[in-house]
Amino acid sequence: MPLIRIGHSPDPDDAFMFWALAAGAIDTRGFEFEHVLQDIQTLSEWALEGRLETTAMSLASYPLVQDLYAVLPHGASMGSGYGPVVVGRRALTQDELRATEIVVPGEMTTAFLTLRLHLGDFHYRALPFDQILDEVLSGRAEAGLLIHEGQLTYASLGLEKSVDLGEWWLLETGLPLPLGINVARRDLGGETLHDLSEVLRESIRAGLDNREEAMQYAMRFGRGLDERLADRFVGMYVNELTEDYGDEGRKAVEELLGRAEAIGFYERPVELSFIS
Repeated sequence: MPLIRIGHSPDPDDAFMFWALAAGAIDTRGFEFEHVLQDIQTLSEWALEGRLETTAMSLASYPLVQDLYAVLPHGASMGSGYGPVVVGRRALTQDELRATEIVVPGEMTTAFLTLRLHLGDFHYRALPFDQILDEVLSGRAEAGLLIHEGQLTYASLGLEKSVDLGEWWLLETGLPLPLGINVARRDLGGETLHDLSEVLRESIRAGLDNREEAMQYAMRFGRGLDERLADRFVGMYVNELTEDYGDEGRKAVEELLGRAEAIGFYERPVELSFIS
């Protein structure tokens, strides 16, 4: 079996999903795994060149790599009624947001695409996701689009929410907001892809079945989050839709990408392909 490099973000929710691999808690069916930790914007950029065998990436960027990768039917980060938030030192109206430069965590993130769907065209500046809070707190930016744990910590720092994109999306569509997905490179071949998918699914299930042990491992990637917030964050993004998209999850993915196509976000038609 080939070495499988798994790209994922250095966050407790991703770490939780892969605890079973790191702990040797499941049968890996002969696969050897190497974990590669990078932010989601970087992983999405790497996917353009097919650098890793399997990787987390933003759903918004998948159409750019659809010839190289197929979507794993598990491992997605979906929020039902919650998601990336736009914050500032005061809450801004929709019109104010359109007239304000918003600091975003990269043009290849699903958070950026969803904000485009919400606001239409807007002024923005890209920064690494972990620098956005400081940019807003310092006054160098009037508004920032927060992903990852920033969604849970901004209020304690005195910032106010202008819009929660997951909440907006649920009201707009009745669906959860799909953000990150896991993909595997097509050239691994059908049988290998199937076996790899099953191992990764079992890893997620093992984490859910052994939550306390998986959380202890995930806390190593908490980046300053206390145990309560880390547990809350994992609970938000590792759930039944993570283990399997189901009909609701697949419909949410199709809806988001369909709306992106409708505003001309991609240069060619989207072809969504799940590994069976």
